Amino acid sequence: MSDSSSLDEPKATVSHQDDVRAEKANYNKEALFKPKMSDSSSADMEDNTYGENEANTSGDGNVLGQYSVKQVMQMGRHFAQKHNLPNDDDIFARAAALARDPNKFDHMDFLSEHERIACYDEINKPWSSMTNKLIQIIAASAMSAAVQGMDETVINGALLGYPKAVGLDGGTERENWIQGLVNGAPYLCCAGFSCWTTDWMNNKLGRKNVIFFTCLISAISCFLQGFGPTGAPGWHYLLAMRLLLGVGLGPKSATTNVYLAECASKQIRGSVTMMWQLNTALGIMFGYVFSLAFFHVPSHGIGGGLNWRLTLASAMIPAIFVMIQIPFCPESPRWLMGKDRYMEAYEATVQIRPHKILACRDMFYQHILMMEEESLQLPFVKRLQEMVTVRRNRNGLLASCVCAFMQQFCGINVIAYYSSTIFKESGFSDLQSLEASFGFGLINFVFAFPAFLMIDRFGRRYLLLRTFPWLALFLLIAGFGFWIPKSNNDARMGVITMGIYVFTAIYSFSCGPVPFIIAAESANLASRSLNASIFTVVLWGFNFILSLTWNSMLAAMKAQGAFGFYAFWNLAGWFMVYFLLPETKQFTLEELDEVFDIPLRTRIAYEFKELWPNFQRSILWRKNVKGQPPLGPHQRLSLKSEEWNDKASAEFVEKAN
Repeated sequence: MSDSSSLDEPKATVSHQDDVRAEKANYNKEALFKPKMSDSSSADMEDNTYGENEANTSGDGNVLGQYSVKQVMQMGRHFAQKHNLPNDDDIFARAAALARDPNKFDHMDFLSEHERIACYDEINKPWSSMTNKLIQIIAASAMSAAVQGMDETVINGALLGYPKAVGLDGGTERENWIQGLVNGAPYLCCAGFSCWTTDWMNNKLGRKNVIFFTCLISAISCFLQGFGPTGAPGWHYLLAMRLLLGVGLGPKSATTNVYLAECASKQIRGSVTMMWQLNTALGIMFGYVFSLAFFHVPSHGIGGGLNWRLTLASAMIPAIFVMIQIPFCPESPRWLMGKDRYMEAYEATVQIRPHKILACRDMFYQHILMMEEESLQLPFVKRLQEMVTVRRNRNGLLASCVCAFMQQFCGINVIAYYSSTIFKESGFSDLQSLEASFGFGLINFVFAFPAFLMIDRFGRRYLLLRTFPWLALFLLIAGFGFWIPKSNNDARMGVITMGIYVFTAIYSFSCGPVPFIIAAESANLASRSLNASIFTVVLWGFNFILSLTWNSMLAAMKAQGAFGFYAFWNLAGWFMVYFLLPETKQFTLEELDEVFDIPLRTRIAYEFKELWPNFQRSILWRKNVKGQPPLGPHQRLSLKSEEWNDKASAEFVEKAN
């Protein structure tokens, strides 16, 4: 109920979040949110043609939408005063009003012409309006992803030399397992140790310092793993250095995307986050380039050969570039505000936004969101428990883990880590194997670009469902190519190479980038960091399993059986995605809460009933096939169907009441 002398208070929702807020310190302890003013007191504030009761168009997700323009302007002034921030021309008050409804900048007379142009350019020309510092951050983060990709694939070229140097070339079962352990050691360290240190390291060091520190570890370990002893002590030494490499890989893989997301504007955040996968593919390609570059390097008296040693050590090069770049980048403003270093956060935000009004707007709104986030915090054990006990969290985590599992068990990293030996087994020479591996890396990089156009146009679930059968088919073609007699070597090599290349091209715009996007979208505010940590652990854990088992699987099942095994998992992945993963395209985060809160049993039953209608629409190309109404009320209301509209609207209104 509202009072005639005061504005309505924001509606409270009875939920677990309210209980959490009650356990925490008072939400208004900073006195940032002043009591809502009466109509008479609001007259004391300056007059603006953008009215106090003007409707908010920024969407239900804007937490400032429940306050009037004059109220948020007062909040902005108080924010600047409390943290000793420069508030020339009352900029934080105006920025706060802009944060309340950023889409109506052209109706705000208190904004100058230059400020309105900056708002327009941010929305309509986001790439051309980027500052040099933001470009520098994106470049450093891209190079950091390339470090990741190169660290993963230089071992591929080294496989042609190091097993003989350290006594693992006998082909025995024991040696196959040891070789798999050495190759997969970084991923074992990531899943078992280093990923779990990410939160602690970020809290203590900050985003850019974590990236610098992990690149330093990567550079040192890459250099050392290339120049160890030979014989039995050699593989022990190499194993230790590759475990050390995992200390650098895990936290960097989680931190770089967070750093990018916290610095980029929302207009380009999705695209720059996808650059992680793109530039990882670039690093994978460069790993093969260096393998080729050092192939003809003679030993020069160094035991076991110099070429594979230089190949392993070459992964330190992009890490050194990142270490040179990252100190000159500003720290994440969000991290600085979390450490109560608001003046430094202000200076950093001004550097990465094209206009001061945008910097003040983002800084103020980020502070509001941080207050909301802090009100949702629970002890780690409690949050971990609620990832399983709360249905919305459980379903979101399941979707993330399914994607992480299938990104590995689709078979791509078996090819990434062992392509040189796979191509050699098919009949290529050592040099030809490396050249074919470079082709794999080039295709993986080039075909990642279409994902930028397809992810939001077609949808995440759509891409996975349309590509998993093709991934299975071309893995089978590659595997069955090994049955072609070696006497017909050209046909044998052609079929195997074609199967691997087409498989890689399809993977690069589907199962490559989609899991990272699903992981970012499937969690709510309170569980986002924990969901990301578990996703990363699952990703690296199964990555290690692939690397560990491939040699033994190849010896026991031959190439045909090994490729067939992963082809089966692509078909199984289709069913997992179909029944367990909802579409997340074009939903707001608030709507996704509702999507993931649908009971899993209900979703599976719904999708099972839709199997035949979907088959008719997708395979038989039949039109006007009747199906069930979409599951979520938001989907029902957005679709036009006389059969659904009345029922959907009634259900939605009843639920809202």
